[in-house]
Amino acid sequence: MSDQIKFIVDSLNKEPFRKNYNLITFDSLEPMQLLQVLSDVLAEIDPKQLVDLREEMPEQTAKRMLSLLGILKYKPSGNATDMSTFRQGLVIGSKPVIYPVLHWLLQRTNELKKRAYLARFLIKLEVPSEFLQDETVADTNKQYEELMEAFKTLHKEYEQLKASGFSTAEIRKDISAMEEEKDQLIKRVEHLKKRVETAQNYQWMLKIARQLRVEKEREEYLAQQKQEQKNQINEINTEINQLIEKKMMRNEPIEGKLSLYRQQASIISRKKEAKAEELQEAKEKLASLEREASLKRNQTREFDGTEVLKGDEFKRYVSKLRSKSTVFKKKHQIIAELKAEFGLLQRTEELLKQRHENIQQQLQTMEEKKGISGYSYTQEELERVSALKSEVDEMKGRTLDDMSEMVKKLNSLVSEKKSALASVIKELRQLRQKCQELTQECDEKKSQYDSCAAGLESNRSKLEQEVRRLREECLQEESRYHYTNCMIKNLEVQLRRATDEMKAYISSDQQEKRKAIRQYTKNIAEQENLGKSLTQSPRLESSGLISAHCNLHPPETSGKTKSCTRKSWSKYETSKNVA
Repeated sequence: MSDQIKFIVDSLNKEPFRKNYNLITFDSLEPMQLLQVLSDVLAEIDPKQLVDLREEMPEQTAKRMLSLLGILKYKPSGNATDMSTFRQGLVIGSKPVIYPVLHWLLQRTNELKKRAYLARFLIKLEVPSEFLQDETVADTNKQYEELMEAFKTLHKEYEQLKASGFSTAEIRKDISAMEEEKDQLIKRVEHLKKRVETAQNYQWMLKIARQLRVEKEREEYLAQQKQEQKNQINEINTEINQLIEKKMMRNEPIEGKLSLYRQQASIISRKKEAKAEELQEAKEKLASLEREASLKRNQTREFDGTEVLKGDEFKRYVSKLRSKSTVFKKKHQIIAELKAEFGLLQRTEELLKQRHENIQQQLQTMEEKKGISGYSYTQEELERVSALKSEVDEMKGRTLDDMSEMVKKLNSLVSEKKSALASVIKELRQLRQKCQELTQECDEKKSQYDSCAAGLESNRSKLEQEVRRLREECLQEESRYHYTNCMIKNLEVQLRRATDEMKAYISSDQQEKRKAIRQYTKNIAEQENLGKSLTQSPRLESSGLISAHCNLHPPETSGKTKSCTRKSWSKYETSKNVA
């Protein structure tokens, strides 16, 4: 079914439908849309089927489609067991009914177009026997049958011409090509005339050229006759020789076998002499033709100074023109015959139509006189309905037979498939049981895996918390370690300073003692006391305070040397040197 739908979609997407469907959009069509697609396909086969289903009743749609499918000789298949089921599926737009119809129509569209075209002319209207008793109706029916046979004959001839590749288009093409060549030749002749008009003795040369052409044609005709006569003389000779041989065979020659050989030798010698004469004649003819050709060539060269076609080339050119003209004449004759036949058929059709109209008018007049107006129309409708009914009944019978055969074939095919699939089904059962066992085992393993994974996950979270705690402790201990190292270094520095202070304090060198921190502390205390005393007794002489201050704080040990005046500093230096 999928291949069938795919083929339908591909065909509908091509010319002339161009629906742009895919498998999903086509399968999702509504029943009404699917019926419209079927109607469009039927309209491509028969243009009379081009109808919008929204403007047509369902019964009319089914009747129209069934009549055309009957003409096209479609046989329902699939789940349709009888014509009523098929008709019902066609009315409601059932996919199992419409898909096979579309597949069948799209597979053979060109063939069905031809069948629908021929059905319009070849479906015979059955006239009841009581109406055929009328002479006018009988004559009309006879003419109708004759026209149908004539149509069959013409259609066969048309198909043969079409298959043979002989078409009016090619004929027109050949005619146009020959007309173009004719125009070119006319132009060339006119051009040559214009070139030779200025020459002297133009009329005389033209007359000579005409005579030359006439003589060449006559020479060709005579040569042809001569060749025909030679062929006749040779045929007669062969017949004579055959008669002589037969006579000699019948009469048993007197001289024995030698007479037969002598006879054959005489025949061969005569043939040899005849061939030698023919050869000599041909040589003489060739020499005369060569002389004549050289003479004509010289004349033409003197005439316009241009080269002309040689003998063989000119002959080929002439033979080509003759063959084309022959083909042109044949094809022109064929076209004329076809035109005449077409006109005759057209006139016959018009006469038949007029006669049919006259007969219809006479029939209506007779019906009105008899008081049965409309009887013929009603009778025709009844005949048409009866013909359709008979066709439908026949088709129904064929369909039922086909359905029964198809059901038998399907049942046999299903049984074969079942027998072929029995072993596969057994293996499939074993594999299904094995698959269930493996699935159960897989579920058990999966539950075990899930429980194990949950335990490992909880252990992992605990270990991660413990690692996090240990990292924090490590970071704290590391920071504590660095702090302790810094404190140790500070204590070492303080210890080194204390050791240096102790060494400086207990040292015997005064300079070292002065560098001691205690000495500086003592000096600081003295200076503080001095500051306090200065704030308490402002009347003291500044010079004495300054000198005292400078004595207490030499320049190299005190940072307050800037407060000493130059005089006091010089006094300090003098006292220092004296000491």
